[in-house]
Amino acid sequence: MRDIITVPLNGMDSLIIACDNSGAIGMKEQDLVHVPYETVAYYSFRVAVMECIAAGAEPISVVLHNFCGNEPWDELVSGIQKGLHELNLSDVLITGSTESNFSLMQSALGLVVIGKKLTAQTLEMAYSKQLRFAVVGMPLVGEEVIEQNDQVAPLSVFQEISRIHDVMAWPVGSKGILYEINQMFPNLEFSQEMIISNVDILKSAGPATCFLAVYDLGQEETVMKTAGRFFNLLEIKK
Repeated sequence: MRDIITVPLNGMDSLIIACDNSGAIGMKEQDLVHVPYETVAYYSFRVAVMECIAAGAEPISVVLHNFCGNEPWDELVSGIQKGLHELNLSDVLITGSTESNFSLMQSALGLVVIGKKLTAQTLEMAYSKQLRFAVVGMPLVGEEVIEQNDQVAPLSVFQEISRIHDVMAWPVGSKGILYEINQMFPNLEFSQEMIISNVDILKSAGPATCFLAVYDLGQEETVMKTAGRFFNLLEIKK
């Protein structure tokens, strides 16, 4: 169950629509986390584009809803472009709008990524004891995202792993790793006691600073090599 909407276009293609919101993060005096607007937009784009790619789509457009004021617009677009560059996507169009009639006391923005996929392409995977689980990156939230930036899984690594045959890449959000595992296999119920890992599986991963990779044992070497130092194995006792 991805946080996306699928819109069939015809018998061949579908649109995938993913989004993210950000509030009280930016450069206004009353923001709770103070970071440049380029960083705000980059991480918001990161969440939405990972959801889009995880659903099997190729991003084609980004829509930015800016409530931070007129001045930050170029910085916000620059943050999106930074993410697109990491993904080697040069033809994605960026559009959007700014609330310029009224000034908010705190920064806020919404971001939508639209992608396109082949309707027949499916990424579902049935659970079996032969499946292997890994977390790529570490769950981070708030100031940790900036202070421990070297632990954030790169977008390029997520993209590369999502393209490996028979591997399911699944971004982790604010509800944590355990929640996402249960979303991946909704017909089963996994508890904290069933999972062995050196990663906190209950902690928020904020702007998808880590993601799950699920694969057959034969793909483990490829996944480990691609993930590099960001690879963390999960053991499922079920």
